[in-house]
Amino acid sequence: MSVPPPPACDWQTTRKRIKERGQYLLETGMWSDCRFIVGTEPNQQVLEGHKLFLAMSSPVFEAMFYGGMAEKDPIAILDVQPDAFKALLEYIYTDTINLTSFDQACELCYGAKKYMLPHLVEECTKYLWSDLYPKNACRAYEFAKLFEEPILMDKCLNIICNQTQEVLAESSFEEAELNTVITVFEQDELDINSELELFSALQRYSMRHNVNAETSGNNSNNRPTIRDALMKIRFLTLTPQEFAEAQANSNLLTQTEKFSILMNICSPGSAGPMPEGFSMSTLPRKRKPHLNISHSIYLAGPSTMDTSRTSMITFPSSSVEGGGDSSKRFYCSRQLLRITECMNTSVLDCALTFCCDKNIGIYGIEVPAQIPMEDDRHQNISYAELLYAHLLDADGSRLTYTHFTSRVKYNSLIEISFNRPIYIQKNKIYKVGVVLNKIGCYPIGTYPGKTISNGVQFTFSQGLAAGDSARDGLIRSIIFSMSNPNNNVSNFTPSYQKMSNII
Repeated sequence: MSVPPPPACDWQTTRKRIKERGQYLLETGMWSDCRFIVGTEPNQQVLEGHKLFLAMSSPVFEAMFYGGMAEKDPIAILDVQPDAFKALLEYIYTDTINLTSFDQACELCYGAKKYMLPHLVEECTKYLWSDLYPKNACRAYEFAKLFEEPILMDKCLNIICNQTQEVLAESSFEEAELNTVITVFEQDELDINSELELFSALQRYSMRHNVNAETSGNNSNNRPTIRDALMKIRFLTLTPQEFAEAQANSNLLTQTEKFSILMNICSPGSAGPMPEGFSMSTLPRKRKPHLNISHSIYLAGPSTMDTSRTSMITFPSSSVEGGGDSSKRFYCSRQLLRITECMNTSVLDCALTFCCDKNIGIYGIEVPAQIPMEDDRHQNISYAELLYAHLLDADGSRLTYTHFTSRVKYNSLIEISFNRPIYIQKNKIYKVGVVLNKIGCYPIGTYPGKTISNGVQFTFSQGLAAGDSARDGLIRSIIFSMSNPNNNVSNFTPSYQKMSNII
């Protein structure tokens, strides 16, 4: 039976915190003294607000309502979508930040910038750079450039340069701004095997935008053209056969240009000049060394995984210390010194930072299942667990993750495998996070700061600020491999059901 809302006369007394009272005012519109027409047709909405709430959070709203730029009611806000503006109001009234998608975070960050809400901008930016992958790297780069977010720009370029083949293969690349395409083609370090990959991607881009050799250089508005990108391609690194095959069905170059480039490939130095503005470089792009990048590297998983975030990478066998069979998994089980109980009443967030002294592959983690409550001891031996786990690098960028939902036994260890294994570097700090969504009691442990497993030394709680309560005692083990997991992809199947009793 649902409980009716409290009478309007005493709603203040039933809400203990100011954010609860703010939420009530926002939802009901009580005492509202301003209105906004938000978005454009057909999705335009009228939203109500309170000048005092808005002004005490944003200097822009303060000037809008109480300063020299005061505007008449209703106020038109046509450049922010209604859902994003509602999320912005929710933050102002309740301090709640609920980010659910890349697109929503972009929209909300734009609104936060416009109304000078720096903390909200920071949280949106963190969300964006923690959820970067080849499919959205170009769009995120454009967003970061537009709003002058240099850290996010660097992270986007890092993904573009280190996972170029995946970026080019995504249909989203064909939707990128031409300036972004040119920026990609200008990079001296790209993860490509040949300039043909850039040419093929540009060919698809031109078909999407209906451009050919006759129109590729049209520049009536002094804007960049596809020809500007074409001139960044290093055609002179190709063999005559490669160039001829690539141009067989292409309409980006004129016949004269094709002949001129081919002659320069066949007879460098003795042929006529290259077409004006085209690259004269004969040096192939340098490939970034995969073991020296700031992010860990996505490894290929089975075909059932989410391939939109997977890079097909092969490492030399010497790149992983220790050698051995990649199918062999080890468990860095932390030595339990003391155990207490932790009651989850809604959502329980826990995290563990660590580093290790060897390059290894990370498969997953083990966390303890619940301790049965008094009502469960004689009726049930299992319950339905629901949790989310992820692995982050030192900058907070998400490297891999998984959602786990299954019936599990009380007083057991739950083995959680990530959606894909991750190859991590020695002496770098990483963070495992787990969000438990089931109400119940969990055993939380105390452990030593270091553990050695199969010759690998793990050092825990690295990089935490003083007083940072990460509840790392809810993470019992890290599952890892001594060798490169990509050498044996067929053995790389997540195991969601394996359990072992707590000793």
